Amino acid sequence: MTTFRFKPVTPHPLLCPYIAKISVFESNGRLPDTERKLIVPNANFKLTLTYRNGIMARIGNQNFIQIEDKLSLTGLIDSPVLLDAQEDTETGTIIIEFNPLGAYQLFHLSYADIKNQIVELPDIIGNHAQELQAQLAEARTVNLKVQMLQNFLIKQLEKATSDPIYDYCINRISNSKGLITIAQLEKETGYSSRWLHRKFLEHLGTGPKNLSEIVRFKQFYEVYSTGAESRRLKEQIYQNYHDQSHFIRAFKRFTGTTPTDLQNSTNELSTKNFTS
Repeated sequence: MTTFRFKPVTPHPLLCPYIAKISVFESNGRLPDTERKLIVPNANFKLTLTYRNGIMARIGNQNFIQIEDKLSLTGLIDSPVLLDAQEDTETGTIIIEFNPLGAYQLFHLSYADIKNQIVELPDIIGNHAQELQAQLAEARTVNLKVQMLQNFLIKQLEKATSDPIYDYCINRISNSKGLITIAQLEKETGYSSRWLHRKFLEHLGTGPKNLSEIVRFKQFYEVYSTGAESRRLKEQIYQNYHDQSHFIRAFKRFTGTTPTDLQNSTNELSTKNFTS
């Protein structure tokens, strides 16, 4: 029987404003066929190192392989992801998730180009990442690999430059749990929706409306992942959606299935990922 777990790691204090969470995923083989292997979008970018075995991912109609001892960066995801181990053997992956405030300050990229993509880090930031990969492959323990990755990110902070208007909008979307309107952001910032959309594309890879939709569903799915009773789930639905049909559309978009179908299946990977 395949067993797996997400072990949480405490980020370095200097990185806490930029990192949503760090975890180490370990499994003793491929996930069983009865497991959906679903990861639901959570608005975070991901830097991953598969230090044992490799990971296969399907995003929409695209397949990706995160190769052993390679660093990969996953852009903003707004569709369901299916994951599994590349080989049916022990698997280990370090996952660093950046919140929407964090990635753009640590990596200066074209974020629209990596939306719904998994790319090898050396391909987008060059030799520095290539050298880091080689050093990580030589590191003997997982703890040392995590420490090296955090040291690399702290070094990246030397290049960090914040964008106050973008940061303000991200905080408003987060604090409102995705319920603030674009019209309200226009009013509060004094910038047009078109200008804000361009700013979000630059730093995030998608517009504020799409981010709000992901954040809104995340509020529901975090509660759903805890196995909450139906009364509490209904409260979450009506706090975040106009009506049942609005919610069903969002559920299908971000999980690829219906609430009933998902509830009747096994999806430990997604629930453990949200609750770790």
